[in-house]
Amino acid sequence: MMRAIRWLLPHPFLTLLLAVVWTLLQNDVTAGMVVFGLILGIFIPIATAQWWPDRPGGIRPFRMLSYCLLVMWDIIVANIEVAWIVLTKSNAAMRPAWVVIPLDLRKPEAITILAGTITLTPGTVSADLSDEGHSLLVHALDAPDPDAVRDEIKQRYERRLKEIFA
Repeated sequence: MMRAIRWLLPHPFLTLLLAVVWTLLQNDVTAGMVVFGLILGIFIPIATAQWWPDRPGGIRPFRMLSYCLLVMWDIIVANIEVAWIVLTKSNAAMRPAWVVIPLDLRKPEAITILAGTITLTPGTVSADLSDEGHSLLVHALDAPDPDAVRDEIKQRYERRLKEIFA
């Protein structure tokens, strides 16, 4: 029984996410669209299961939700900050910097989310991951103190991702 459920729903969170996203992308929510979203949500993970050999486990969904809300807030704030920098500072006054972030994260999914979060937040871009996956190279648009940028990324994002993927 459990094996049949695992085969039908190899990634239950992805199934739910796909169904919700499909439904939200439609102009109106109807029973047919919800059912079709569930069909897609079941079929896509089954079709792609062979490329997911190590399914991430132990993810805390409520902490992930709070992390997503934090990132959305940070994106809004960073948009305003970057607009202010662009409108008020001259190129000579900006202090761009390359910052190396030593990583405590080891799970590839968590590192990918961290790199994506950094890139999604205006003013910073993830540029490279070390071969061993122990550090991330980040470019900051205006960083008077690169150490402060590193510390903020580690405290604000990496610490939370360690809790999510514990």
